[in-house]
Formats: sequence, structure tokens, C-alpha cells
Amino acid sequence: MYQHTRLNSDQNFFQKIKNLDFILLFCIIILSTLSFFIMYSTDGGEFLYHTKSHLIKLIVFFILMLVISFFNIKFWHLCSYFLYGSIILLLIWVSLYGVKVSGSQRWINLYFLVLQPSELMKIGIILCLAKYYHRVSIEKVNSFYSISVSLTIILIPIIFVLSQPDLGTSILIVTSGVIIMWLGGVKIKYFFLSFVAFLISLPFIITYLEPYQKLRILTFLNPDRDPLGAGYQIIQSKIAIGSGGFSGKGFLKGTQSYLEFLPEKHTDFIFTLFSEEFGFIGSIGLLLLYAIIILRVIQIGAISKNSFARLFCFGFAFAIFIYITVNLSMVLGLLPIVGSPLPIMSYGGSSMLATMIGFGIVMSAKVHSQQTIA
Repeated sequence: MYQHTRLNSDQNFFQKIKNLDFILLFCIIILSTLSFFIMYSTDGGEFLYHTKSHLIKLIVFFILMLVISFFNIKFWHLCSYFLYGSIILLLIWVSLYGVKVSGSQRWINLYFLVLQPSELMKIGIILCLAKYYHRVSIEKVNSFYSISVSLTIILIPIIFVLSQPDLGTSILIVTSGVIIMWLGGVKIKYFFLSFVAFLISLPFIITYLEPYQKLRILTFLNPDRDPLGAGYQIIQSKIAIGSGGFSGKGFLKGTQSYLEFLPEKHTDFIFTLFSEEFGFIGSIGLLLLYAIIILRVIQIGAISKNSFARLFCFGFAFAIFIYITVNLSMVLGLLPIVGSPLPIMSYGGSSMLATMIGFGIVMSAKVHSQQTIA
């Protein structure tokens, strides 16, 4: 066993390439290609700003994913707390000197990229808690101290993200953290008690929401209350998805998009345009592609020889599933609009960067699947 592990950790470049998960890699390439063509469609069938920018980010971040995959999984275990702390510092920087747009202060202008650190925290929280629960013995998982530490790790970034304000990303970060706690062995009764406490405190929480956040909830409950205002986006989204029918209107033939009925169609509502052009069949195909990606990530976690890699892979797979579910529920009117991008498909550098980093670490777990961590 020792010899096998040593050989695995001393792989040469070509052995690492051979050990990549080519099914996952192929699915990511297909998804990236689809996202390029659908972004091309949002620019009206022309190679304009959004398409150029999206293509450059796809290429650069895909290469970054491959580079990350060649690092030993021990490296990511060693750096987990450091990366988490670094993202916390970025969140503090945003709160002090960040770029402010439409009342929200969420971004750092790096000139080559407008970085949203809260997106990186979606990966940072999984890394940090995966390392923490890798170290905690099963007997201490449900101790007051262990749960308190885990909740503190989750709450620190949430305080900064909520202050931006960004409720949607906060919810997704909390969800990712809670998933790792559950996978780490925290008893289900604590989640049930927390959920009951949340329901009891919900009326008080709503009073502290920003006016636009309250408006989104009211619009979710009744989009027709303001069809030309707050409810316009979700109404047009439903119309576009429904108009796609079974087989869609065809590539570059989405009338809701080309007649500019769909604002922000290149970001969180990218699925709306995709569904209009490729219909029910295309939408099911996209969901199957995502399903294969999630299953491959879970399978990589299952064959990993250390609990850190398993926790990260399982947590990241669950997180991707949640991101997709929230985005699709949002554009279908099943959830309030919370600003959740569709992984890789939606326009946005920070979201794509975080997702590709996550896939890179998953690939690292696959390449070094026999590597143990003390």
C-alpha cells in the first residue's frame, strides 16, 4: 500500500494526463462549447463584446483547470485554510474599496477581470470545511465545540456578503457549508432544529431585507402584480421558455431574445434563451449533461483514498446541483430571483473562475486518487 501511494504521488506528466477523468473533461468541453454558441446568440449572432469576453474566459479558465489538476491533492489540503483566509481578506477589501454598482458593492476591479470574491467563497467554504472534517474524529463531530467552529467558518464570510448586499450568494454559501457539515457526520436532528428556528425567525429576518429583496419575494408570489416592472423579467422568461415548444425555434431564431423582450439574458437568465432556441429536447439534453458531470464528480470522490478529497468532491457535486436547481427554479418562477448564475453557461468571470477551480481540484483528486493524507 505504501509503495502504491508513493508511486501515485511521484507520477510524471504523462501519467497524470493518463489519469485525468476524460469523461468529465469531455462533458466540460461540450458544456463550454454550448455556452459559447448560446452567448453568440445573445449578441444577436455577431462576435461582439459578451461573446469575445466569454470565449477568452473559457479558454483561460479551462487551461487553469488543467494546471490545477496536476497539483497533488495534498497541496489543496495544505492550502485550504490559507485560501479561505485569503478570500475573507478579499471580502473585507470589497467592503472598504470595492466597485459599487446599482447600490451593491461586490466587485474588485483587477482591470483584466472584475472579480467577485463571494463567488470564490463558494469553493473556499467547501475546501475549508473539508479539511476541518478530515481532521475531526467521528466521536467529536457532534460536539458543541466542533459544530461551533463549523458555524463560525460559515458565518464569517456570510456577514461580509450580506453587507454587500448579496442575499442569493449568501444562501448558496451557507448551503455549501451545511452540505459539508452533513457529509462530515453532523446528526440530522441539528439541521431539523435549525430549520425550525429559521422558520420561527423568518418574519423578523424579512423585516431586515432590503426593499428590492422584499419586492422580489412579492413578485415571486404574484408576478402579475407589476407586469411591466418587477414582474416583467420572470413573465418574459416563462413566455420565452414556453414558446420554445418541444424542439425549439432553432439556433439564432429566438424571437423573445432578438426583439429584446429578455433583459439580462446573457447572465442568470441564459437558460431562457437556450430553452427558446432548442426547446424541451435541448433543455433535457443540457440537464442530462449536467447530471453526467455531477455523477462523475461523485464517482471521483468515491474512489479517493482520503476523506478530504471525498468530502470536497461530494460537497462540490451537491453544490453544483444546488446552483443548477436554484437557477432553473428562478427562471421558471418557482423561486424568487436571487442572482444565481448557471454554471459555465452564464456570462460572468468570477462564477466561471470559481467553477473551473472546483473542477480542477476534482481532477486533482482523480489524478491522485490513491494518495492518502494523514
